[in-house]
Amino acid sequence: MFEFLLGLRYTRAKRRNGFISFISLVSILGIALGVAALIIVLSVMNGFQQEVRNRILGMTAHVTISSPEGQLHDWEHAADVASKQNEVIGTAPFVLGQGLLTSGEQVKGTLIRGIDPQHEGSVSEIPQKMAIGSLADLRPGEFNIVIGWEMARELGVNLGDKITLITPQGQVTPAGMIPRLKQFKVVGVFKADYYPYDSSLGLLNLQDAQRLFRLGDAVSGVHVKLSDIMLARQLAPKINAGLPNLYVNDWTHENPTYFRAVEIEKRMMFIILTLIVAVAAFNLVSTLVMLVTDKQADIAILRTLGASPGSIMRIFMIQGAISGFMGTAAGVIGGVVVALNIGTIVPFIERLLGTRILSPDVYLITELPSRVIPSDVSSIAIISLLLALFATLYPSWRAARINPAEALRYE
Repeated sequence: MFEFLLGLRYTRAKRRNGFISFISLVSILGIALGVAALIIVLSVMNGFQQEVRNRILGMTAHVTISSPEGQLHDWEHAADVASKQNEVIGTAPFVLGQGLLTSGEQVKGTLIRGIDPQHEGSVSEIPQKMAIGSLADLRPGEFNIVIGWEMARELGVNLGDKITLITPQGQVTPAGMIPRLKQFKVVGVFKADYYPYDSSLGLLNLQDAQRLFRLGDAVSGVHVKLSDIMLARQLAPKINAGLPNLYVNDWTHENPTYFRAVEIEKRMMFIILTLIVAVAAFNLVSTLVMLVTDKQADIAILRTLGASPGSIMRIFMIQGAISGFMGTAAGVIGGVVVALNIGTIVPFIERLLGTRILSPDVYLITELPSRVIPSDVSSIAIISLLLALFATLYPSWRAARINPAEALRYE
């Protein structure tokens, strides 16, 4: 196609007006920077989302089976039904309750979780999160407890210290309702690097928790771990079909506010940064308008040689599309390279500036996470190319309407 050859020639040729070349270069660089910024920001947001999600799910399960009454008596049957799914790799019972932990004058509200130390490692990463001690020390009948490092700091307790747990299940006496108190020995401290767990979660042996909350042989539910966390939404209904009288919730229902907020923020950032790409792409309009004005004589000669208005329009659309493709390609390559190496780039900038961009005391992470998703990169590239192509329509249409006689009158 001669339109493609002419559009490519106009892109490469040295122009008489150097200002047009400068504006064209600025447009290409603008598109490249916009695309690169969009890829880098989305990759970092994906990395943060994955990092926080892994920290949340590292202390809990992907799917939770519970009873409408709050007490699950035949939990072994529920665990067997869930284990029949090929994607299920672990199940474990748990007891959930609330209470107050006291040490001296310090008081801290806490969420109590009774676990089976032998099976807990199959559904969570708590054994790997232990900073001091071991879950094996949660032996039945000894009334030991494992707490988060932030809670240990606030209560001022160390390994081997005694703390008192006050539960809302009180005893009725002639003097009124008296809360139940039980003393526990701290045998371990975990560090999940997630503040809600580190500051308000206490772990007991399953049998001790059953006695404490007067559940008998019942439990609060069963935790289920899957081979792929993204399958939770599909597998939860399948497990629920085998347990119609129980509740089966996946991790997306247990943390809806946070994950919806992250998704909304990601979409809004995508829209905002896409506008930056749109501004850079529409700089092509001014470039092509000036080029059309500069090439009026060439357009008139092509028209007199038999070129149709459609051919003239395609020539300038191709030229704008080539500029858009060059900017998009440069932005995609640069954005992916930076996103993949951001763990190296950020520490270099920190050493150069002598400061910390992400303080571990505040953000609980030591490096900036990044996760490049191919579907995001392809979507950004397609949108950038479409915006660049759309920006060429008006200048190309204007070029096609040039009257040869008027253009050549003063040549």
